[in-house]
Amino acid sequence: MALLSPRVPRLPLAAHSAGAGVGSLLCCGRVAASAARCQVTASGSVAAGSSSSSELEAIRWGSAKLQGAREEMEDEVVLRPDSLLHGFSFAAVLDGHAGFSTVQFLRDELFKECAAALDGGAVLNTKNLEAITDSIRRAFATMDANLSTWLQQMDKEDDSGATATALFLRNDVLVVSHIGDSCLQVISRGGRPQSLTNFHRPYGNNKTSLEEVKRIRAAGGWIRDGRVCGDISVSRAFGDIRFKTRKNEMLVKGVKEGRWTEKFVSRYSAE
Repeated sequence: MALLSPRVPRLPLAAHSAGAGVGSLLCCGRVAASAARCQVTASGSVAAGSSSSSELEAIRWGSAKLQGAREEMEDEVVLRPDSLLHGFSFAAVLDGHAGFSTVQFLRDELFKECAAALDGGAVLNTKNLEAITDSIRRAFATMDANLSTWLQQMDKEDDSGATATALFLRNDVLVVSHIGDSCLQVISRGGRPQSLTNFHRPYGNNKTSLEEVKRIRAAGGWIRDGRVCGDISVSRAFGDIRFKTRKNEMLVKGVKEGRWTEKFVSRYSAE
């Protein structure tokens, strides 16, 4: 997904990771090169929110999705330029895995939950980082709880999940929130990309990855071959209820498949 404007003014970056003077925003999911199917959404324009510090008249946007070799498209782009969040537009990239169900739920509900938690955008307008962070975290947690309930009520077992990057954009402020290994890069005025997100992965030597491994182990989980419980290569995601509300079923299934022993399971305790 890209949001583009050649007319954004040169304003300094705010201390709370709210970017001003953004030339291009790129939200990236994982891409498979083989057997690719690509879908491109026509570009449009967004009326910019009022601001005394900007002459920006509109934000131009466009999106593209690449299916890769999977049997079905598991990703989605959500654009709400008419969101009326006190002048903020909303955009999200949803990077699904093991099916489309989780992405479908997020596509339909994530914006509404965020808008409610942010009081229709009023919280964003305060530029209070602590209040904004708390509101978005609450929205994400509520979304995951509602999603888990919905997935458990499905007729057949559903192991789907999704990482996500969501952003709230006004002509002078950018607020970014993400979970998993979806990413956001901002093309700077000098033409060099600046990453605003850190991958939530259970492998690697960077600070975020090391903190994720520590958190997983403290909760009773383990890492094998760079995967949580030898299963998934992202350490945070919406859905994936086998790690949350169906841990016991996951352990029993792992014994049957020979991935671990009954003795190991008997000593296992996870939160």
